[in-house]
Amino acid sequence: MFGKVRAWSRRHERLAGVLRVAPLATLCALLAIPYATITPPTGGGAYLGVAGYLGLSALLLAPLVWQDRPLTVFSAVSLVSFGQWLADVDPLPANLAVLIALWAVAYRCSFAWAVAAGLVAELGMFLALVNWYAATFGMFFSGSIFVVTIWLTGLYANTRRRYLEGLEERAERAERERDQQARMAAAAERARIARELHDVVAHNVSVMVVQADGAGYALDSDLDQARLAVRNISKTGRAALAEMRRLVGVLRDNEAAGTDYTPQPGLGQLEDLVRGSAVPARLRVGGEPAELPEGQQLAVYRIVQEALTNALKHGGPGVRADVEIDYGPDLVVRVTDDGRGAAAPRSPDGHGLIGMRERVGMYGGAMSAGPRQGGGFEVLARLPMVKAA
Repeated sequence: MFGKVRAWSRRHERLAGVLRVAPLATLCALLAIPYATITPPTGGGAYLGVAGYLGLSALLLAPLVWQDRPLTVFSAVSLVSFGQWLADVDPLPANLAVLIALWAVAYRCSFAWAVAAGLVAELGMFLALVNWYAATFGMFFSGSIFVVTIWLTGLYANTRRRYLEGLEERAERAERERDQQARMAAAAERARIARELHDVVAHNVSVMVVQADGAGYALDSDLDQARLAVRNISKTGRAALAEMRRLVGVLRDNEAAGTDYTPQPGLGQLEDLVRGSAVPARLRVGGEPAELPEGQQLAVYRIVQEALTNALKHGGPGVRADVEIDYGPDLVVRVTDDGRGAAAPRSPDGHGLIGMRERVGMYGGAMSAGPRQGGGFEVLARLPMVKAA
């Protein structure tokens, strides 16, 4: 319950400050009529009247609303009280605002500021007793005990608050460290599984290649030996698939339930990509198409997809794009648009160009991207031709 009250107070600091001051303000308002009947004042000081009483009380209580600025509040209340003393006005119930502001300084500020505020409060009480009729040392001592008690209460609350904040910070740090260690352990385990997967697949594929070569040589001369080799290939392949499924299944433990297992797109889907793009685009294919590995086809597809997305995001209204695929000694992918080019705003959190460079670099290629002369933007990627296995 108290946690909810504190959370509400932090969200509505001004309203919470008003509610904290309301009881003392109500007390001062109720004592206004008895104050008006005191003629002359009991201490022999200046008489303010009801209007002056309410105005001075408002000056003393109003700063307490800003509890998030304890030093400013304490200074304002102390100055008003000092002016009241200079004007020879007797203490009012609203002067308790000094003690409330003192508690706030001890609770929110450093120990040095708390000591300074405590000394100022003691000085104010001494000055008030100097003007009091028949003041005694016992009265000063009793008042000092009251002030010091409030001051110590604020210090204790400050210490308690800092202690709880330290506990929360340590708990958050421990939770972050625990999560980080869990991620590191998971990453290490996945790396180990990846090495095992590589060893298993490499070994079994090597056996299958050797058996396939043997079957090819024995096919014309020894059919029984060829059949045996084919059976060994089948057996080894099934064992490799089973082991790979077991290991990869561990890597997929954290995948979402809706993971898509459809085949990855390639060059055959480029035309559909260009036609369905939100940017009006044309596709031109030059040279003699060659059969490329699926990974390289996927890299080309993603490069074109990202380039068209950038054209849509940064090209401006009415932008059009051209996609060119040239087969030659190297596979050249060029995506150009007639958009804003160098005038287009840059996205500070974009990673599209970085991703394209990584895909191109994976196959030993090179990529450039930048504004074109005369306007527009160009993405040019050159990948070595890799024959499909």
